Amino acid sequence: MSRRKPLTIVLLLFAMVLSAQTTDLARLEFLHLPFSNSDNSLTRYRALAQFPIRVHKEKKNFIVVGAEYRYLDIKISDAEDRFSSIKNQINSFQEIDAYIAYTWEHNKVWRFGAKIGPKLQSDFEGKLQKDDILFEVGVYAIKDKRKNVAEGEKPSRFIFGLTYSNTPGRWFPLPILNYYKEFHPNWTYTLGLPKTNIRHYLNRKRKDAIQAFVTLDNDYANIHQDFAPNSQDQNPDRRIAENIQVTMGIAGVGYEHFFTENLLFYAYAAHSVYSNFRFEDNDGNKVYQINNENSPYFRTGLKFKY
Repeated sequence: MSRRKPLTIVLLLFAMVLSAQTTDLARLEFLHLPFSNSDNSLTRYRALAQFPIRVHKEKKNFIVVGAEYRYLDIKISDAEDRFSSIKNQINSFQEIDAYIAYTWEHNKVWRFGAKIGPKLQSDFEGKLQKDDILFEVGVYAIKDKRKNVAEGEKPSRFIFGLTYSNTPGRWFPLPILNYYKEFHPNWTYTLGLPKTNIRHYLNRKRKDAIQAFVTLDNDYANIHQDFAPNSQDQNPDRRIAENIQVTMGIAGVGYEHFFTENLLFYAYAAHSVYSNFRFEDNDGNKVYQINNENSPYFRTGLKFKY
C-alpha cells in the first residue's frame, strides 16, 4: 500500500459526512477547479433543497424531505497516449441524492434525528445500472445552546452521530462531529469534519463576514463503460477502472454577505493541500491517477440556512 493510500481513505470517509451536517434549507453553488501544471479541469454545479414538515404542534418535531443534485463537467486534456481513447468518453458525471429524515425535540437544548435515502452517482452513459445506486443512513444528536444561553456562557452548538453508505470499498459507519461557538463579539469558530473555520463579522448587524477555513471535498460516480487505462499492457491481472473519484483537502479564505439572517451569498478562494483525482475499481483500489497536483479552488453560491 502506498503512503498516500491511508490518507486518501481517511479524507474520503470524512468528506462523505458533509450532507449529514448541513443546516441548509436551499443552496445553489458553482465550483471551478483548474488543476495546476495541467490542462485538466473540473467544474461543478450543485443544487440542494430540504423541506421540513411539522408533525407535532407543541414540540418542534419535523419530517424532512430533501434532495441534492450535482453535475460535474470534466475536462481531461493532458492524459498519456495509452489513455487518449478515454479523453472523450468521460466528459461528465452526475450525483442525485434523495432522502427522508425525522427529527424530534427532546427538550429546549437537545434534538435527535435519523435519515435514510438512495443516491444515484454515475456518468449515465446508457441505461441505469445497479452500481449507480447507493444507499445512506444516519443518526445524529444536536445540543443547541445558541438561544438558550445560561449566564456566563457563550452560544454554541454540538452535532454528533453516525452515518453509513454502501459506497464500494467503504464498508463501515463514519462519525459525525461538529462544534460551533461564538467566543467573542462578532467572532465564531467551528471545529469538525468536513469543515473547520473561524469567522469574523465586519459590522454589528452581521451583514458581512470573512472567514479562514480548512475543508474536505469529494465527488464519486460509477462508470458504465469499464476499461483498463493501461490497455497496451499484456498483464492479465491489470485492474479495471469502474468508478471515478476526486478527493481534496482545501485551505482558504471566504467572504459572506447576509441579505437576511438566513439568506446569504458566499465566495471562497482556496488552494488544495491534498489532491487525488483518479479512477478506482469497486474495491476502492486506485487504477489510474489523473491528477494529484495541489491546485487553486474557487467556489461561490447562494444559500438559505436554518
